Amino acid sequence: MIKDITIGQYFPGKSPIHRLDPRVKILLTLGYIVMLFVAQNAWSLGLGIVFGLAAYLLSRIPLTMIVKSLKPVVPVILFTAALNMIFVDGETVFQLWVLKITREGIHTAVFMAVRIICLIAGTSLLTYTTSPIALTDGIERLMGPLGRFHFPVHELAMMMTIALRFIPTLIEETDKIMSAQKARGADLETGGLMQRARALIPILIPLFVSSFRRADELALAMECRCYRGGEGRTRMKQLQMGPGDFAASAIVVGCIAGVIALNLLIP
Repeated sequence: MIKDITIGQYFPGKSPIHRLDPRVKILLTLGYIVMLFVAQNAWSLGLGIVFGLAAYLLSRIPLTMIVKSLKPVVPVILFTAALNMIFVDGETVFQLWVLKITREGIHTAVFMAVRIICLIAGTSLLTYTTSPIALTDGIERLMGPLGRFHFPVHELAMMMTIALRFIPTLIEETDKIMSAQKARGADLETGGLMQRARALIPILIPLFVSSFRRADELALAMECRCYRGGEGRTRMKQLQMGPGDFAASAIVVGCIAGVIALNLLIP
């Protein structure tokens, strides 16, 4: 299960989505989130699903990556759906003692589950198609106006990107530590809740030690290369928006308008 977490991974490519300006991709991701949460019926949500699938097809990222990235959050999705089925009032479909499942609750649970799936898949596409360096530049340029108020824009963008970049590394390190502990006879999958919690201690301690060691090595490497950043920093690649960026922005705006129209036309 730990290997299925794909948050923060980057898959190099030359697709139309890869070639988009990172600033545009960040804004389009926010627009897609707005599209999902504005949707109020099956037709408007279906438009968001079609848009997400089209983006994955254009990016040439295997659709199996969606399934792989969703495996770790399946328990959260099921728990959220169960709460909606139980606590939403409406026409009763099934009742067991005080637990009552309603028709409206089932509809809300399915709608919410699909929305969460699309949200995770859509936001994951940003890191799949954008390198950490490009993502840092995009965040820094978008937050640039805050620098006039002495806000540490570059430092914040760098911290966010480094944290995102090291997620796959920490996942790989966790998997190695778990395999090593299992080889030593550690039981990580059986027992009660407290027993499983105690079994995590031999995993968390080496993971924290390894994380601090990596952070110290990264800081030392940046100092050895005289890295300063911030004001006066130059970039090898300058961000420039092209026709594809404007076309993608127009498509997202049109889809958001279509979602709003479907909400108004179809109750």
